[in-house]
Amino acid sequence: MSRPRSNQRRMQGVVVSDRSSKTITVRVSQRFPHPKYGKMVRRDRKVHAHDEAGEAHVGDTVEVVECRPMSRTKRWRLVRVIERNPAAGLSAEMQPKAFEQEAQQAGESVP
Repeated sequence: MSRPRSNQRRMQGVVVSDRSSKTITVRVSQRFPHPKYGKMVRRDRKVHAHDEAGEAHVGDTVEVVECRPMSRTKRWRLVRVIERNPAAGLSAEMQPKAFEQEAQQAGESVP
C-alpha cells in the first residue's frame, strides 16, 4: 500500500549535482538536539530526485516529495524550486567576480 498524497514526506534542500539527465542530487540538512547532551547536531543526507523538466541547477533551494521508486536510488520527485542560485547562469570563472562585486556594493571587504 502506498501513502495517501497528504501523508507524503516533503523535504527541503540544496541541489549539489545536476549532471545526470532528469536527476538531481539534493543535500537535506536535519538539525536536532543530541538525546543525551542536548547540543544541536546537524546531519546531512543526500537524496536523488526526479527532475523531468531539468529546471533545478546546482545551488538552488528545492522542495522534494517522496514517490514511488523510479530507479535503484531515486525515490523522490522535485515539487518546486524555492530559491534560485544567483550565480547559476554564470560560468565558473565569472562566479567569484560576481560575488566580489556584490560584496563591494554592500560595503563589505573582500578577502
